[in-house]
Amino acid sequence: MVDFAKVLTELQQERSHLDHAIRAIGKLVGRSPRMAWTNSNKPRRTLSAAARRKIAAAQRARWAKWKQQTKKAA
Repeated sequence: MVDFAKVLTELQQERSHLDHAIRAIGKLVGRSPRMAWTNSNKPRRTLSAAARRKIAAAQRARWAKWKQQTKKAA
């Protein structure tokens, strides 16, 4: 029978080794380990109020068209 406590301990040790390796490589690259998994190094796009209004109007138009089509089908 499998000793799950032993397997768990071995997996935790392996994870510890992997975390250590990730930190070491992250230091070489110049990133923290958490930043390596995210796109936080990319600047976020900002939209003007006019652009947001234009996008919202287009989405409302798409929903209105979809609702009209579903009414006709029913």
